[in-house]
Amino acid sequence: MHSHHHGKETGRVLWWSLIATSTFVVVEFIAGIQAHSLALLSDAGHNFTDALALLLAWFGFHLQAKPADEIKTFGYHRAGVLTAFVNALTLAALAIWIFYESYQRLLRPQAVHEIVMMVVAGVGLVLNGGIMWGLRAARRHDINIRSAFIHMLGDLLGSIGIVIGAAAIRYTGLQQIDPVLSILIGALIVWTAWGIIQESLNILLEGLPRGLDLQSVTEAMRQVEGVLDVHDLHIWSLGSSTRALSCHVLIEDLPPSASDCTLKCLNDLLAERFRICHTTVQFEHVGCAVSESGCVIPVDSGESHEHHHH
Repeated sequence: MHSHHHGKETGRVLWWSLIATSTFVVVEFIAGIQAHSLALLSDAGHNFTDALALLLAWFGFHLQAKPADEIKTFGYHRAGVLTAFVNALTLAALAIWIFYESYQRLLRPQAVHEIVMMVVAGVGLVLNGGIMWGLRAARRHDINIRSAFIHMLGDLLGSIGIVIGAAAIRYTGLQQIDPVLSILIGALIVWTAWGIIQESLNILLEGLPRGLDLQSVTEAMRQVEGVLDVHDLHIWSLGSSTRALSCHVLIEDLPPSASDCTLKCLNDLLAERFRICHTTVQFEHVGCAVSESGCVIPVDSGESHEHHHH
């Protein structure tokens, strides 16, 4: 129940953040044109991708809640990851535009209205800070919300940069500070995008989920009472927060009712220690494996139940 309420709360925070950010994008864009400030314009672009990130996070949040059906048997978890990937690509394109424009500006500096820059960036600072505060808890579980959070962080840094830059222009009269700020914002955007591209591609290519080590999962599973060996182990992410596992587990030749307890222990271990709740475990017993391969399977004496042989 708690997580469901938490989800509704997060959805609401995302929705309001989206509306606030979208409004701010329009304001900042107009202000950027009025003030001739490329830094404000590129920040508006950055904020626009933030609005996109929030929209995707919100959209992904709703899609992931959609139940699985006959065709999408795993549900819609991947939709959010795919959107995060597309979003990161748009970010990269935006950064290239900013670098080009900044280069043009450095060659031909233009006068900017630094007071407008300062005020608008100040508003952005407050806005992004507020949204980050609202999303601080939910970001741990979801790549989309984490990507939205990182966007906001980047934006917060961008706003701080613009406020400092505007003050510097005011006191030094150096108009080149504006395109230099834009280049820094562009770099920030590239850095954000790269992280998201890497993580979303890993999920789309069925890579090992972030923060897991295959070897340690195997070791932990081998420690379970009744397990002789684990092989053919695959772990992947369905969405950004749902992990799946399939494997073959070698056990003694027992009736199914007796091996039930081993299966329960395995599933409990995987859910509690590694947050893997979607498992497919295929049991194989010693008899068949030995007859197939013809080789002797080493039974670790510590794990085996047949102490009377020693």
